[in-house]
Amino acid sequence: MNSRLLPLAALILGNVALALGPWFVRLADTGPISAGFWRVALALPFLALLAIANRQPLRGMPRGVLLAVVVGGVLFALDLASWHVGIEMTRLANATVFGNSGSLILMVWGFIAWRRLPRGREWPAMGAALAGAAVLLGRSLDISPVSFAGDLWCLLAGLLYAGYLLILQDARRELGGWALLTWSCAAGAPVLLALALLAGEPVWPGASAAGWAPVVGLAISSQLIGQGLLVYALRHFSPLTIGIALLTQPAVGALAGWLAFAERLTLLDLFGIALLAGALVLARTSQPAGRPARPNG
Repeated sequence: MNSRLLPLAALILGNVALALGPWFVRLADTGPISAGFWRVALALPFLALLAIANRQPLRGMPRGVLLAVVVGGVLFALDLASWHVGIEMTRLANATVFGNSGSLILMVWGFIAWRRLPRGREWPAMGAALAGAAVLLGRSLDISPVSFAGDLWCLLAGLLYAGYLLILQDARRELGGWALLTWSCAAGAPVLLALALLAGEPVWPGASAAGWAPVVGLAISSQLIGQGLLVYALRHFSPLTIGIALLTQPAVGALAGWLAFAERLTLLDLFGIALLAGALVLARTSQPAGRPARPNG
C-alpha cells in the first residue's frame, strides 16, 4: 500500500508546491524577474548535489546536447521572466492555468509536425481550450487592461515552456532529470539576472520586512520540492493521471489569491478555469508526437 501511496502523494504535493510559486512571487520585495533569478540561483547547488547523488552526468556532454541545454536554459529563463511579470498583473488562478498551457501548445505543434488534423479527444480539448481562454481573457479585459496583459504574459510563458520541453526532449533521456534541471538553471540564471537589471528591477531582497523569506520559499517550493517531487512521481503514472493531478494547481492558485489578495472569482471565472483545465487534461492524453509535458512552475 505504501509503495502505491508514496508516488501519489508526491504527485499531488508537487503540484501544490508549484501552485504556491506565484504567491511567493507576489510577496517578494524584489522585482518579478529578479524573483525568478533567485528561484534558480538558490536552488542550483542543491540540484547539482541531487544530480551527483543520482549519478547523472554534469560533465562530458556531447556538443549537440550542450547546445540544446544552453538554448533550453535560455527559453526556461524567458518562460520564468514572462510568467512572473504576468503573475504581478493578473489573478493567481489565471496565471496558474495559463502558465501551464504548454501541454495544449505541444498538442498543436504535434499536428503541425505530423501534418494532420486533430482527431478523437483532440477536438474537444481544443474546443474547451479556446472557450476557456476566451472566457478568462474576456473577464480579465472587463476587470482592466492590466489584467488582460497579465494573462497574455502568462500565455507567452506557456509557449516558451513548450519550446523548452521540445528542445530538451533528447537531452532529458541522455542526462536525467536532475542533471537537466541543474544545467537549465545554470544557463537560465544569468539571463534572468540580465533581464532584471535591464528592466531596472530591485534585485537584492531585504528592502521590506519580508526580507529573504519569499525568494527562499520560492526556490524551495517551486524548484526543489515541486520539481523534485514531480521528477520522482511522473514515471509512476499515466498521462491521464498526471493531467488530473494538474487540476490541483489552479485550485490552489485560486485559493491563495482569495485568501492572500482578496481575488474573488465569479461563477463565469470558475467555468472558464474548468474548461481550460479540462482541456489540459485531454491534451496530456492526446500528444500526437508522444511527448508528455510536465507541469510548469
